[in-house]
Amino acid sequence: MDGGALRRLERSSHTAFIHNNTLYVWGGYQVVAGEDVMLPGDEIWLCDLDSGTWEQRSITGDIPSDLSGFCGSLLNGMLYIFGGCDPSSYSNQMFRLNLTEQSFSWVKVIGTKGTTPSPRSKHSCWVHRDRFIYFGGYGCKTIGEVQNTPSSNFVVEEMSWTTIGNTIFRCWGWNNEVNVFDTHSATWTMPETRGPAPSPRGCHASALLGNKGYVCGGWEAAELDMFCLDLDTWTWTQIDSPSPCVPLGRSMHTMTAVSHHSLFIYGGLGVDGNTLNDAWEFNVQKKCWNKLRHPHQDKPRVCHTASLGSDDDVVVFGGSSNLRILMDSVAVLRAPTQTHCRDVIIFQTQPYSLFRLCEDFIGKNSELFAKPIKWLPSKLRSKVEKRVSFFSNMKPVPTT
Repeated sequence: MDGGALRRLERSSHTAFIHNNTLYVWGGYQVVAGEDVMLPGDEIWLCDLDSGTWEQRSITGDIPSDLSGFCGSLLNGMLYIFGGCDPSSYSNQMFRLNLTEQSFSWVKVIGTKGTTPSPRSKHSCWVHRDRFIYFGGYGCKTIGEVQNTPSSNFVVEEMSWTTIGNTIFRCWGWNNEVNVFDTHSATWTMPETRGPAPSPRGCHASALLGNKGYVCGGWEAAELDMFCLDLDTWTWTQIDSPSPCVPLGRSMHTMTAVSHHSLFIYGGLGVDGNTLNDAWEFNVQKKCWNKLRHPHQDKPRVCHTASLGSDDDVVVFGGSSNLRILMDSVAVLRAPTQTHCRDVIIFQTQPYSLFRLCEDFIGKNSELFAKPIKWLPSKLRSKVEKRVSFFSNMKPVPTT
């Protein structure tokens, strides 16, 4: 792949996920000449995680607008996109893409039942029992919608006169709403929740463990908070940790479930305005934080993605390595330079099997093992050769 194609991979605020050991990457933005440029919705990138090779595929159909702040979710081989914003407006539309078909084509989801959530961005999603459960975000509501929404569920940041259809007045702000989309009945519902809910927020991280959805960060608090929503009873619980060391408050980070009781948190934009490079594990049973040592201290990330790979690896892709927010008494400014990334970072969260260790060792020492590889059984030889290709392809790719 030439340098121009590789540069097209650089992005932030995209969606990424792993399906059949292939990393899929769609959407996001780059900064070009100081301006945010949304990446086209008619292409998707695939990375074979065995060999490390990339492929670009075209998408036809009902192509979504070039969006930022959307929420992408994978269910049964289908990618769903909901919400986001383009340069002129916020969206509450949904699109789906069948990844099992030979040719990719976007389909706009129409004819849904129930009340569609208001337009929003920077929200998150849990996938549970063939439902999408969306939480939070930043967006707009009509004055009538705000009057019918409890003040604890929507914090108005500003109001403006804008013409959107027949609506000429809109309120903009953060919410902590829970909205459910059932994919079988194509129905939207808003369950009534109980317990101490998180404050309205966006740019947070979320993850699913069993029947519980977890939310952390995304608002200006000195320490990273953690909330849990029971998806059977719709009851919120705030989890207070007895740990003497708690992560710095942050937004635009990632959280990934890596076992039945552990969540892996990486990077983000700290409340100090800097891009972070720290990794943490939160044990939901012991309710404690554990700071992790890792080999990627030189790769701070914000607006990246993290997916669960084989052997409970966390596969991080893209994001920015040096986003910095400058604050003074008048304004909040983004630093003029921003480096978007295209490398795949792998965090090992569990001990590897002996077979995996042998695969990686042979891949890293392909010249030494070139002749012995030829004598392996054909199925095993093919798998090992892919690991050799993976390490060969990863080495020349710049890390930022």
